[in-house]
Amino acid sequence: MTNPGLRERKKQRMYETVSDIAVRLFLEKGFDAVSVAEIAAAADISKPTLFRYFPAKEDLVLYRIADHEGEAARVVAQARAAPVEALRRHFVEGLERGDPVTGLNDHPEVLAFHALLYGTPSLVARAYAHQERSEAALAEVLGGDLDARLAAGQIMAVLRVLALENWRRMAAGERVADVRPDAVAAAERAFGRLAAALPPGLRPHGSTSETR
Repeated sequence: MTNPGLRERKKQRMYETVSDIAVRLFLEKGFDAVSVAEIAAAADISKPTLFRYFPAKEDLVLYRIADHEGEAARVVAQARAAPVEALRRHFVEGLERGDPVTGLNDHPEVLAFHALLYGTPSLVARAYAHQERSEAALAEVLGGDLDARLAAGQIMAVLRVLALENWRRMAAGERVADVRPDAVAAAERAFGRLAAALPPGLRPHGSTSETR
């Protein structure tokens, strides 16, 4: 029998290869100008095979950020600190290392990808669904009740707005080194307001540790 690990690695390579080919074509020609048939031909696979991996054309692009779905929930679940503090630290650390998900990255390929994502209505709509799932996962980790859902909505909105503001400044041609101090200050301010506004006892579901 084939080693299951090998099968998984082959499947992962297929996802990455097809997504990379599709994104390259979208960047060259525009999202709406490239057909699924053209992508399948470029990847040397059939359309049915492509759709087994990517049920929708938009998924070929969103695959690039699929690993970030549920990231906030994972950070909170694994942290010893209070949820808002854990997410503040995580976001600020992302700013320091130029994580593209924070918007603070001016590499040409990252800027081009973000321009494609935010400039294509169907991709924006698909990304919104991605955010809704992330919000639901965070709410579940926070306890799943109304307070948890309200908190998750506010947290995800802060993360989204901070990242979009950073990307906007990158897209306008500003330098990372110039923007980073403002980005860190904005994150500290936003998370400080969250910490003050959200229920003081907010903690990961099932946690018995005190928030700090």
